[in-house]
Amino acid sequence: MNKTIQVLLRASLMMTTVFAISAFAQDMHTSRQFQSPKANKGHVTHSTRDGKNVLTLSDDFVVPDTPDPHWQVVDSDGNVYNLDKLKKKALPSDKYQKEIVLPSYVKNVSKVIIWCAWAETKLGEASFSSPVQ
Repeated sequence: MNKTIQVLLRASLMMTTVFAISAFAQDMHTSRQFQSPKANKGHVTHSTRDGKNVLTLSDDFVVPDTPDPHWQVVDSDGNVYNLDKLKKKALPSDKYQKEIVLPSYVKNVSKVIIWCAWAETKLGEASFSSPVQ
């Protein structure tokens, strides 16, 4: 009987783990690859952490070599939100802000743009298949 209980407990633990991983994966959305001459590697992942929407750049993303790259998002209504800088003075020169917590006033995200504030030009764009919230 003791061995039967152990087997049942292990099976239950495994199923709980599978359901937890599935629930976590459902909260994640991956964009298409960045497209443009300046930012054309990597993608963005949207996730929810502690009730907040978070965007994270993939490890293969390469920050364009421009003076002032920023996060910018566009919602499903076409509203554009200029957000934070990718490169900050507090970070070493080869590091960048890989993720950003979206402000509460951004209701959804259709695409993420890497924007050069200095030149006022789009450096790269990655779209989601449907708006993420």
